[in-house]
Amino acid sequence: MPESTWTVAEPRKLVLDASVTALKVRIVDGAINVVGTDEPTARLEVSAIEGPPLIVTLEGGVLTVTYEDLPWHGLLTWLDRRAARRSATVSLAVPADASVEVGSIGAEAVVSGIRGRAELRGISGATTLVGLSGAVRAETVSGGLEAQSVTGDLRFQSVSGDLTVVEGAGTSVRAESVTGHMVLDLDTSPKPTDIRLSSVSGEIAIRLPHPADAKVEANTASGTVSNAFEDLRVGGQWGAKKITGTLGAGTGKLKATTVSGSIALLRRPPAQDGAPDTEPTTGKAL
Repeated sequence: MPESTWTVAEPRKLVLDASVTALKVRIVDGAINVVGTDEPTARLEVSAIEGPPLIVTLEGGVLTVTYEDLPWHGLLTWLDRRAARRSATVSLAVPADASVEVGSIGAEAVVSGIRGRAELRGISGATTLVGLSGAVRAETVSGGLEAQSVTGDLRFQSVSGDLTVVEGAGTSVRAESVTGHMVLDLDTSPKPTDIRLSSVSGEIAIRLPHPADAKVEANTASGTVSNAFEDLRVGGQWGAKKITGTLGAGTGKLKATTVSGSIALLRRPPAQDGAPDTEPTTGKAL
């Protein structure tokens, strides 16, 4: 299939007739909004743009929106202080089954309704994911990630960015951060989960379904811990604290480690019970 190319230097809308199987978009400042649809083709709107033009290409089903000088590899180290100010606000509607790669430097990004694989890289700027069912990989320097109703496997790595998972139904979450905080609200019952979180000084809070099904091992070298599950034990000596034990059959796994951050394990109310969240009943902040 021959390549189609557009140079977008001012606000513009494009309707692409050819089918799209993958999206790759990279911008500096501004905003990116990607939504999945049931249509095989794609639509693009650049509602605001400042600085160099965006180059839009469609070849072999791959739709790319980027600048000429902004590569995907090395994106997290791309900071050309001599470059002229640039900004763009880009909205895209693509097939829900397409794979999506989003790279942003200072831009806010929202990706929703995608069933294919999603990969995100950013230096700063918040990223929001809504209703994604494919595997998600996210890597940031200081940008935070909020994932709402994401059912695919989630991998997150950051230096200082925060991770927030709301009504997470994915069975696998792995996250690493140096100073970023992690707050996970999981609704995976009755499926076993594989949750592995690691931080140096960031706080970790996890709200698990009740009943839960996991072997639990949570450790902090000098932070505090709190625990809402009677079947788990809170122990430790000197400054180190840990929460260990088995919930349900212990089919899943929950491992959380932090050096100086606090760890809290909270309990969701039973699915049939609309009562308010249960406060920690054992192992108050130590």
